[in-house]
Amino acid sequence: MMKLFYASGASSLAPHILLEEIGLPYQTEKVNLDNKTWNNSDYNLINEKSYVPALETHTKKVITECAVILEYLSVNSNSNFIANYDTDTYWEERTWLNYIATELHKNFISPFRNGNWLANTDDSKKLVYKRVFPRLKFIDKHLKNQNYMINNKFSLVDPYLFVMTNWIKRLDFTFDNLPNLKRFDETMRNRPAVQRVLKAEGAPHSLSE
Repeated sequence: MMKLFYASGASSLAPHILLEEIGLPYQTEKVNLDNKTWNNSDYNLINEKSYVPALETHTKKVITECAVILEYLSVNSNSNFIANYDTDTYWEERTWLNYIATELHKNFISPFRNGNWLANTDDSKKLVYKRVFPRLKFIDKHLKNQNYMINNKFSLVDPYLFVMTNWIKRLDFTFDNLPNLKRFDETMRNRPAVQRVLKAEGAPHSLSE
């Protein structure tokens, strides 16, 4: 059985959602990112990069990086959440996964945070918003007239983007100029798998200063 190492509200939310969507058997292990522990053990022995997600496969191999784990889960399931290799849609999925990972995910991580992976001071929130808004606007434009990122159909890309829209809410950023992203976020929150995962993970850590 696969094992997902996660922290509530972190990017590990994406593979957690996908695991629920595809229906593969798995178990979860909650990680404390402040002291790098899980189940009273040293998390760095699982992932020396000290962040989540990490996925222990059925062969006991540990793989990391959110986009890679999403692809691994999709390839190793009977779902239709990933396109056939070397099709136009397959490469579009790779493009969006990499865009979210490099242009959005990393820009949400403020270098001035204090004990969090997200911004938690007024100044750091302003800096993060300045960085992410043009990239969010780009995706908002892409989402015009569709609820999901690829061909208006749920795919492995959407859970990763949902992490970003969930962070918009957590950081009290506005959707006022991002109507299509707002609709996407609402669409995702209506999916039963997303509701189950949000309930199971519970409230994330505080972002207060």
